[in-house]
Amino acid sequence: MLACWTDYLSLCRVTAAIGYLFLLLFSFFITVYTACFNGNCQVLDSCSQATDCGPGLYCGNCPALGKSQPFCTRGQAIMPTSIVGGLPFNKYSWLMTHNSFSIVDAPSLQGVQRLTFYNQEDTVTNQLMNGVRGLMLDMYDFNGDIWLCHSFRGQCFNFTAFQPAINTLREVETFLSQNPSEIVTIVIEDYVHTPKGLSNLFVNAGLDKYWFPVSKMPKKGEDWPTVNEMVQANHRLLVFTSVASKEAEEGIAYQWKYILENEAGDPGVKPHSCPNRKESRPLNSKSASLFLMNYFPSYPVETEACKEHSAPLADMIGTCFKAAGSMMPNFLAVNFYMRSDGGGVFYDLDSMNGQRLCGCNTIAACQVCHKTEFTCSESIDNFSSDYQLSHLRAYGSPAGAPFGSCKNITMPSSSPMTNTAGSFSGSVQFSKSASTIYYPNQFAIGFFSIPWMLFFL
Repeated sequence: MLACWTDYLSLCRVTAAIGYLFLLLFSFFITVYTACFNGNCQVLDSCSQATDCGPGLYCGNCPALGKSQPFCTRGQAIMPTSIVGGLPFNKYSWLMTHNSFSIVDAPSLQGVQRLTFYNQEDTVTNQLMNGVRGLMLDMYDFNGDIWLCHSFRGQCFNFTAFQPAINTLREVETFLSQNPSEIVTIVIEDYVHTPKGLSNLFVNAGLDKYWFPVSKMPKKGEDWPTVNEMVQANHRLLVFTSVASKEAEEGIAYQWKYILENEAGDPGVKPHSCPNRKESRPLNSKSASLFLMNYFPSYPVETEACKEHSAPLADMIGTCFKAAGSMMPNFLAVNFYMRSDGGGVFYDLDSMNGQRLCGCNTIAACQVCHKTEFTCSESIDNFSSDYQLSHLRAYGSPAGAPFGSCKNITMPSSSPMTNTAGSFSGSVQFSKSASTIYYPNQFAIGFFSIPWMLFFL
């Protein structure tokens, strides 16, 4: 009798386990079926392919922060001028890519295996379409031409060369011709010794017609022309060189005369420290009105970039803001700009532009109208930092509502706002290897996470 009861109890346990298994499977399929897909997923929503995510997003992950399952990640910038326009060029913050030409999977044109490091994952054209407005390019005399290259002791080799510089500059020319209201800045690490080499290069690329003349650049830290004035004059390309003599010889602006810059590489990512680069004037100098903030380690690691572009980047922006005497960076230079834990550099740019232009936590919260005069109050509800108060006293309100008057926009944790109003219309894509992200099959994950030990009760 006891044996029968034991057999019956075992049978009940097995039946219950099977029922529990089917219940879990049913719940899993319902979850998969009802999950966002087909372009409906927002930032931080789980995804399985790029088409799941909404406009301006891609399907990525961040194993460096323990986030190995794919989720929708921000991949495009909001153009601040589309929301608060008409201010001097130096009143905005722009995204810049470090070694913009050093692209993962870029084919070798020298017939040898390239032995160097990489800093970006998509073409310069795609960088521009995603809202990048500053390009860092290293140029060298090489093979009777001017090439984009990494170097060893200032020399380009066939195993560190990428491509002739004119190829990339023609991409810039195409972008500027197709987008007549956009402004692009190029900063050249200059190893070109050919007389008139750089100026001829830009003429041959068709970029001279967009050239911002050195004679019109502010020399003593004054404001730049407004973005509207630059567009109307078609002065939409700013070019800077690291060689002082070329300003007089070729009309190319000497970088350190116009731009303040913090230390690049590992010193630039050290927490709570923002020293100026040795070639640059002190960051709190008032003799230059542009501030380029470098934020990338000495040795780029693709998989670590998403971690670097999370909380540490936001903290460093605050550190450099203080080091520069309450001056917000105009350019934020990074490696692998699309890698993040959700919002990344795009979220930080929105915050920088929101705070400096209208006193809001994001540029999308700025109230915009078309009045010509404003009465601004120093009672700022959303933010009350010394920076915002000083901005208010100095400039009043931008072309919008009183400074500190903000729309009520919810800011999801660890992600940017999901409203894409005012965003630049572009295409989020990686190069081949970077865009290929392999995930475990979702069904397999759910199936093998079921407590199979129940069968052995």
